[in-house]
Amino acid sequence: MILLAFDTAQGALSAALFDANGKGEPTLLSHLFEARSRGHAERLLPVLEEVLAEAGTGFADLDALAVTVGPGTFTGLRVGLAAARGIALARKLPCVGVTTLEAVAEPVELHGTERLAVSFDARREEVYFQIFEQNQQLVTEPALLPLEIAAENAAQHSTAAKLLLAGSGAPLLAERLLPLGVEALPVETRAEPDARAVGRIAIRRIRTQGFDAFREPPAPLYIRAPDAKLPGGLTLEEAQAQGRSRG
Repeated sequence: MILLAFDTAQGALSAALFDANGKGEPTLLSHLFEARSRGHAERLLPVLEEVLAEAGTGFADLDALAVTVGPGTFTGLRVGLAAARGIALARKLPCVGVTTLEAVAEPVELHGTERLAVSFDARREEVYFQIFEQNQQLVTEPALLPLEIAAENAAQHSTAAKLLLAGSGAPLLAERLLPLGVEALPVETRAEPDARAVGRIAIRRIRTQGFDAFREPPAPLYIRAPDAKLPGGLTLEEAQAQGRSRG
């Protein structure tokens, strides 16, 4: 199985190509990671082509795709998911959706009762937040929380376990934990999702569930409504509500 994974959901753009034939650890064939706050749409296709070319392959050689589904920026998510949907439809490929929180948690090896709080700075004194335990098992569901509430939540999970922090929101969370008497330091991993982690998660899921479980395009995980306004200053939901009332 040759799998192409990519991420455009947050403050980076990355792609990774894997050879996952056999039952052992997949082989990373090529990888590219760029810190990038904008320009994902213009750069994504060239990055995918570079990653494929480095491994001497093309889109016709792919067996599966993987892409991040959020939480993340509205525009970034649309770029990645639209590209994944287009490639999957054109090549009739399965596509695995992986959350950005899972992707950041994946490289962190936890021991015993250790728990990992992954958070992304969502601005407005809020963070996207989720807690994991060993083997990326979920302790909480992904959520958008005020920093104070996220800190209180994390503190509750530090009473019986060592607490680690990851993600772009880790420094913010560490600062809010100190007044609560909790000292938790960020782990030394990328603060942004990396396509290598996305690919490893996807390969494990395909091996467990099979290709056919991922024939439907993955849906975006929008925890916060988009900030974009339509003409007249209306949100999408407001415009839809007005349309229904007129009908």
